[in-house]
Amino acid sequence: MTQTHLQAAQLPTVAPARNPGMPLDMAWVRAVQANTSAIERRVATLPGRRSVKGPHQAAWLLRAITCIDLTTLAGDDTAGRVARLCAKARQPVRHDLLAALDMPPVTVGAVCVYHDMVAPAVAHLEGTGIPVAAVSTGFPAGLSPFHLRVAEIEESVRAGAAEIDIVISRRHVLGGDWQALYDEMRAFRAACGEAHVKAILATGELGSLRNVARASLVCMMAGADFIKTSTGKESVNATLPVTLSMVRAIRAYHARTGVAVGYKPAGGISKARDALIYLALIKEELGDAWLRPALFRFGASSLLGDIERQLEHHVSGYYSAGHRHAAG
Repeated sequence: MTQTHLQAAQLPTVAPARNPGMPLDMAWVRAVQANTSAIERRVATLPGRRSVKGPHQAAWLLRAITCIDLTTLAGDDTAGRVARLCAKARQPVRHDLLAALDMPPVTVGAVCVYHDMVAPAVAHLEGTGIPVAAVSTGFPAGLSPFHLRVAEIEESVRAGAAEIDIVISRRHVLGGDWQALYDEMRAFRAACGEAHVKAILATGELGSLRNVARASLVCMMAGADFIKTSTGKESVNATLPVTLSMVRAIRAYHARTGVAVGYKPAGGISKARDALIYLALIKEELGDAWLRPALFRFGASSLLGDIERQLEHHVSGYYSAGHRHAAG
């Protein structure tokens, strides 16, 4: 891989300034619309127009790895499973593949776990610079008592989580109670302290792309550092139309405030080719500045394995068995 490709695969990881938020601007929120048919036509062109091959594809896939929130959110999670996941986070690609690609070591963007697994994850990642993200606020439904949701954030921060993935109350969006959503998000943001907060919108349950765009904007006004599509537990998770709606809200917020807010698609992104399409969309809509873990993440548990298979194919010309690229 050439030096140019190496530079393409790596971008600065310095985090942008926190999003301080702004007062709720209802005139701006009400003005937000979404032309669903136009959005769907726009994203339908991406798979055919944005195809990268050879060393360029390998570079893009390595960049995708650096933007993965390697995730385990299962009822049978154990400290041992988290230890294996953290080992994979530290070394997501086999040494022989990196050597063949003439690439230095890479790591994933973060490890994402439930609260009880925060402390083991923090211990296993000590000294790596890889942050631990905790899902919180009654994940995935967000229907536990409000004071318990706030307390859950505070407990995860005390346990060492550097990022908190909160879930919003969908009823506020579905009922058009934007003030309630704003107030809720502000309280969650305050409870996070210095930890970055990702607002999970559960877009598959919001009813329309207009609701998705308005909820995105309100959460950013309330101080969300990232907006995220899904918990991964809904029947419909990340989609390209939802992504376009959300990243255009990010672009509008940045144009108005100068604050860069991150984006995280989650749920259902398991193939390397899908990751390339999402990266192409982010590059076109937000620019290269967003193609780094400080501003873009994939919420994924199986994506890494497929990317590693594609990298081995690039090196050897053959596809290997999945067990050669175990996730942990």
